[in-house]
Amino acid sequence: MSRTQKRSGRDGAATAEASAAERGTDAAAPERGGGRGGAGAVQSVDRAVSVLEILARHGEAGVTEIAEELDVHKSTAFRLLGVLENRGLVAQAKDRGKYYLGAGVLRLAGAAAVRLDISQEGVPVCREVADELGETVNIAVLDDDAAVNIMQARGTASVTAQNWLGRRTPLHATSSGKVLLAHTPPTLREGLLARPLHRYTERTVTGATMLRAELEAVVEQGYGMTVEELELGLAAVAAPVRSHDGKVIAAISVSGPVYRLNADRLPEVAKRTVAAGAELSRRMGYGF
Repeated sequence: MSRTQKRSGRDGAATAEASAAERGTDAAAPERGGGRGGAGAVQSVDRAVSVLEILARHGEAGVTEIAEELDVHKSTAFRLLGVLENRGLVAQAKDRGKYYLGAGVLRLAGAAAVRLDISQEGVPVCREVADELGETVNIAVLDDDAAVNIMQARGTASVTAQNWLGRRTPLHATSSGKVLLAHTPPTLREGLLARPLHRYTERTVTGATMLRAELEAVVEQGYGMTVEELELGLAAVAAPVRSHDGKVIAAISVSGPVYRLNADRLPEVAKRTVAAGAELSRRMGYGF
């Protein structure tokens, strides 16, 4: 083999190693899976989380320190920090060049804390209403384009609504969803209304104009209502839950079969649901 061939071979190996370092992989152990869902992607996520844990422990750290703790090339650590910085999860102290946890972490932690607080504070409120009315009571929060139920108290009636805990439900076809949608910022609300609205039953509102009118009524009357819009035989009423600053952060709902939640009883249930929303809001600091 000539010198030129040897040098070319070494240069090629070095290039492959550098390329692997940039990808966050070992040249001797290529990624398996061949795509975003492969082992390399999982490894990158694991390393990114490790970076956040390192910064949480030390307060701040430089690229070299982080690379040493992760046992990776500096270029890999720098790439991970760049992604996290773009997401606002880490920030860099310009005068020292070190990184620390960014405001994005506080945003995520705050969202998680709010959910935990609502779940904890909502237990006695939901249990009292469920016992009083005999119907199922849920607390739901906005999750992108859906309402997700994070807390539930089952009613005492022999026939109760199904288990909704953890389920994502459509905003336009549920009482909780309408309450949450009615109190979202106008730009976000219009973006959601611009999408096709799925028809679940013949009573589901799928026209944006009609739904806007309903959302205005939700704000004015203080509660939202659905009768067989998501499922035949199911009716529900929901009211807003506010945080200390008055922002609507959740909806509390009462649901049950239409033969019990009929036209005669719905006004009474709506009044009790609004009172429950006000009580939970008070527990979350609203009105102090």
